[in-house]
Amino acid sequence: MMEISEDSLFQSVKEIITQSREKIFRIANSTLLLTYWQIGQLIVEDEQKGKERAGYGKYTLKNLSKKLTLEFGKGFDESNLRNMRSFYHAFPICDALRHELSWTHYRLLIRLDNSDKMNYYIHEAIQNNWNYRDLKRQINSLAYERVLDHKKSSNETIHSVLKDPYIFEFLGLKADEKISEKDIETAIIDHIQKFLLEFGKGFAFVARQQHISTDTSDFYIDLVFYNYILKCFVIIDLKTGELSHQDIGQIDMYVRMYDDLKRGEGDNPTIGILLCSEKDETIVKYSVLNDKNNLFASKYLLYLPKEEELKQIIDQDRIRFELDQDDNKNN
Repeated sequence: MMEISEDSLFQSVKEIITQSREKIFRIANSTLLLTYWQIGQLIVEDEQKGKERAGYGKYTLKNLSKKLTLEFGKGFDESNLRNMRSFYHAFPICDALRHELSWTHYRLLIRLDNSDKMNYYIHEAIQNNWNYRDLKRQINSLAYERVLDHKKSSNETIHSVLKDPYIFEFLGLKADEKISEKDIETAIIDHIQKFLLEFGKGFAFVARQQHISTDTSDFYIDLVFYNYILKCFVIIDLKTGELSHQDIGQIDMYVRMYDDLKRGEGDNPTIGILLCSEKDETIVKYSVLNDKNNLFASKYLLYLPKEEELKQIIDQDRIRFELDQDDNKNN
C-alpha cells in the first residue's frame, strides 16, 4: 500500500472540504432564489386579486413583513419583500433564473430598465465571474451603454468587445495633475485585474513595452494583449495629450509590424487601439482610423463621472460611431 505524505493528505482533505462547501453553497443559493421567487409570485398574485388595491404595497406588505420577521427573523423587511415582488416581475419564468448568480446580484439586476441590458449584465457576470461589487461598478459606470455595438450576431466582433469611453478611476491617478504615459502604464500593470475587468471580455495580458525590432530600428509597444474570443493580438498605445496624425500613423505601423513579425498562423489580424485622454473627432474622421476596421481610438477618463455627464459623453460618441458606420457602408 502506497504511503501518503502529510502534505498530500492535507491537500486531498482540503479539496474534499472545498468541493463540499461549494456544493452546499450552490444548493443553498438555488433554494434561496426559488424561495424569494415564489414569495414574489404569491405577493403579485394576491395583489392582482382585486382592481382597487392602491394601498396594497403600503399596508399589506408592512403587516406581512412584521409577521414574517417575528416568525423567521431578518430578511423579510418591506424593502426586501418589494425586491421579491420585482424579482418575480422581472423573471416571471422560474426556469430562466441563473443559479450562478446570487440574490445580491439579482437585487441589482431587477433595477435595470430593459431586458437587453439585463441580459447583457447576466451574461457578462456569469462569463467573467463578477461578484456583487464588480457587477455594481459595471452598472454604475454604464458598461452596457459604453460598448460600441450590441447588434445580435452569432460571432463576437471587435465592436461588441470594445468600449468608449473607458473609465480608469481604480488606477488612483488624479485627472487634474500632470501624468505621464509611463505613470498610466505602470498603474495599469499594478491594477491589471481591474483593468481587464474594465477593458472588456476575453483579454489576456501578454507584455508591457514589448520590443519589436527591424533591420534598421527598434520599437517598444506600450501594452500587448491577446483576445481569445476574437483570436487576435491587441496592441495599445497610451496618449495623455491630444490625438495627432503622428500617433495614428504610429499605431498603424505597429499593427503592420506586429502582423508581420509576431502574428501566428491561426491568429486573426492584429487590432490597434489608441487610448487617449483627448480625442479630436476631425482627425479621427479624416485619418486611416476611419477606413480600417482594426484601428481604433478610445477616450479614457481617470475618474467616474456623474451619470448625466457620462450619458452625454456616451451619446456623443454613439452618434459619431453610427455616422462613421453609415459612411463606411456608403463608400
